[in-house]
Amino acid sequence: MLHQPAYFSNLQQELLRLFSHQVADEDLIQIKDLLGKYFAKRLSSIADNAWTEKQWTDQDIDDILNDPNQ
Repeated sequence: MLHQPAYFSNLQQELLRLFSHQVADEDLIQIKDLLGKYFAKRLSSIADNAWTEKQWTDQDIDDILNDPNQ
């Protein structure tokens, strides 16, 4: 069972204000896709920065991904 937060995050509050009316199913799909792409791009940027800062090689990443303790 998922833990239910006692409050909405600032993002949730803003989305509730923006979309307090019905949205067409097609619009909903596009909004979900847009949000997914935004967070994927953001995560990719964070990973790229970590890769550069830590001077990782492809072998380092393979080792991390194949570490049985991960």
